[in-house]
Amino acid sequence: MKIAIASGKGGTGKTTVASSLISVWESPVIAMDLDVEEPNLHLFLNPTFTGKKPANMEIPKADNTLCSQCGKCSELCQFKAISLMGEVLMTFPEMCHGCGGCIAICPEGALTPEFRELGEISWGLSGRAEFLMGRLRVGEAMSPPLMRAVKEKLKEMMNVSSKDVIPKDVIIDAPPGVSCPAINAVMDSDVILLVTEPTPFGFYDMKLAHEAFSPMNIPMGVVVNRAGLGNNKVYDYCTAEELEIMAEIPYDRKIAEAYANGCIIAESSDEMKNIFMSLAEKIKQKAGCKNAAEVCRD
Repeated sequence: MKIAIASGKGGTGKTTVASSLISVWESPVIAMDLDVEEPNLHLFLNPTFTGKKPANMEIPKADNTLCSQCGKCSELCQFKAISLMGEVLMTFPEMCHGCGGCIAICPEGALTPEFRELGEISWGLSGRAEFLMGRLRVGEAMSPPLMRAVKEKLKEMMNVSSKDVIPKDVIIDAPPGVSCPAINAVMDSDVILLVTEPTPFGFYDMKLAHEAFSPMNIPMGVVVNRAGLGNNKVYDYCTAEELEIMAEIPYDRKIAEAYANGCIIAESSDEMKNIFMSLAEKIKQKAGCKNAAEVCRD
């Protein structure tokens, strides 16, 4: 089971919820930070890193001595990462999305693969949980290719040994927003948990996220952070859209202090631990409903 913790905007408490869920999760779990532009889950989980590797993306390298100036590659590329300027074939690596189509279509073999570094993938252990994260290279504009590389590493971690008969759950700290990185993070999850706050900005961005993720037909629930602040628009919307509010985190100074000190809030009091234990059970039930529906369709 994969649970994506998402939000329509940054600062709603997404990482707070993700770290707390991981701390109370009873079955084997992998904590994965897919917010590769600004990863911060490790600041709360304090993992011991056991490995890391660079993540690269294939890009084309042009050999103008072989190019026949047919222009097929530049016609194919929708991102203008390769262009024929007169008799010179030019590539723009920063604009390349790594599809490999230009290399495949070149009739003269004038394009060959080389690589550019996207960032770094790190993994390790945090208590009972395994940990996995990606960090985008400074200056790199595209995060989805790195996120896909992190997901490939996840597959390795989930299939370490054929003797490992206990399935591992995955809790994903997704990037905020509703653009390509956020879609890439949640698209193959079993449950999406939207973290919001009862403020005008919180409501507006949660609504955007709900509308963006709904076409995926993935079960969704809501966690209201800083409950007691703002107005009732989040609650009214969830009622109208039949969107379950699965937990509320009180607007409390003690919680803010725990967060500021880098503490996992589920470990700050029995009350908070009970809130997240209850949330974990509700998530499992929601994922079970999805699995039952898939069995019925089959």
